[in-house]
Parts: sequence; structure tokens; C-alpha cells
Amino acid sequence: MLNSTLSYFSLAAYTSVGTLRYFYFMLIALLYTVIVTVNTSLIVIICMNRGLHEPMYLFLCSLFVNELYGSTGLFPFLLLQILSDIHTVPVHFCFLQIFCLHTYGKVEFCNLAVMSYDRYLAICCPLQYNTRMTSNKVFIFIGVLWFYSFAQFLISLSLNIRLTRCGNIINSLYCSNYHIVKLACSDIKVNNIYGLFATAVIVLVPLLPILFSYVKILKICFSGSKETRQKAVSTCTPHLASLLNFTFGCCFEILQSRFDMSSVPGMVRIILSLYFLIIQPLLNPIMYGLRMSKIRQTY
Repeated sequence: MLNSTLSYFSLAAYTSVGTLRYFYFMLIALLYTVIVTVNTSLIVIICMNRGLHEPMYLFLCSLFVNELYGSTGLFPFLLLQILSDIHTVPVHFCFLQIFCLHTYGKVEFCNLAVMSYDRYLAICCPLQYNTRMTSNKVFIFIGVLWFYSFAQFLISLSLNIRLTRCGNIINSLYCSNYHIVKLACSDIKVNNIYGLFATAVIVLVPLLPILFSYVKILKICFSGSKETRQKAVSTCTPHLASLLNFTFGCCFEILQSRFDMSSVPGMVRIILSLYFLIIQPLLNPIMYGLRMSKIRQTY
């Protein structure tokens, strides 16, 4: 089937579950409602309370906005597919979903990287913090990380769109970039090379400031006072938990799209492929809402 005549993709990961579809529908709808409610509540709390207009909380606000963005790219689509008997998706909508989900992942990782640098300044350079992390710099950081994530993935998406495809069956619950690339019957060498390069860049660019920040923080913890260690632990624990959780989910999704995972049970593959898109938007508001005393008291 040529690219010019391809009008839809079929999602092969969906199986017939009979009346259980209504249970799954209610479960997914409940999860989406909780995600929207808690993330929106925290965004409103940070925006409305002037006492929370500090760099750390502004970065958190960006993070919560991204959780809503990524969840909206997935959950309404899943709800429609669960109730449908024919699991197909129009080509243009598929590429839109690819853009949303992949940019969500890139923004998430970059946002966590900037937050780690913010924690480094707060813990290691407390006297210089207010001059080195001003409100203007915070908005510049947020604008750059969103723009960088969107612009960087547009190149991958444009390389994918130009391909001629000889099939339209995707072994997934949703559209992902490399699943579509694998359907091509034209040369995908450029896609593979740029895909590996882009993956390395999107990992290394955020990873370097994260490693730098936590090496410096650990040095302070080992050489500083008990009060300094307690401050470091209380402010870094939610960030580390979020970072490790997201990294785990992304690693499996990258491995699943690039390698043959047929030996892994189907249900396990489904759960892990949805892991970073479901658990992360739930974990972040719970972790930060419960751990950050200012947010908890305001809430």
C-alpha cells in the first residue's frame, strides 16, 4: 500500500475482551479524571498564590502542564478505542498523537533536568540563588526547554511523514514514531541514523546537568551539616523519584519499539508501554503535593 493511498492505521494490540471493555473504560476514565483534577488543582494553586511564585514552583507548574498535555494526547484516544469494535486511526491523527506523546516525553526529561539545576543552586549556592535564578531566567528556561523539545522532534516527524509505507498494521495501543517507520518499504537509513542521534541528544542534553547537579549536591551532603543534609533529602527525594520512574518507563518503551519483545507476555508489554504515560502524571502531583510543605499547606 503506497503512502499516497494510505488513509488509516490499524492497532493490532487491542484484543476482544467482551463486556470487560466497559470495566476498562471506567478504569481509564477514572485515571484520566484523577490526573486532570490533581494536576489542574496544583497549577491553579501555584498560579493564584503569590507566595508560590518562586523558581522551584514555577518549574513544577511547567511540569504539571506537561502532564496534562501528555495525558490528553493519550487518554481520550484510549477511551474511544476501548469502546470501538474497529481499532483504526486516521493517518493525520496518528501523526498528531505521535507528536504529542513524543514531545511530552522530551519536555518531561528537559524539565526534570532544569529542576535538578535549580536544586543544585538552592543547596550548593544558597547566597547566590536569588541572583542566579531570577524569575526572568525561569521563564527563559521554561520557554527554551519547550521550544527545544518541539523543534527537535519536528525533524524526526518530517522524516517519518515523507516515507512510503507498504503496510498499516501497528502492534501497539497507540501511535508511536518508530512503529510507523518500520512499516516503510522505502529506505529508512536516514531515519535510523537520525533516530539514534536524536535519542542520544535528548538523553545526553538533560542527563549532563542532572549528573553535574547531583554530584555537587552529594558532595555538600557528605561535607555539610545535618541541617544541610536534611534540606537536600527533603527537596531532592520527589525529584529523584520522578526522574527514576520516568527513566524506567521510557527505557522500556524505547527497547520495545527498537527490538523484538515477542518473548515478553502480551499483558506485560501493554502495561509497560503505558507505564510512563499513566504513572508519571499520577506520581508527580502526589509526590510534590505531599512532600512540598508550602503546596500542602496552601492546598
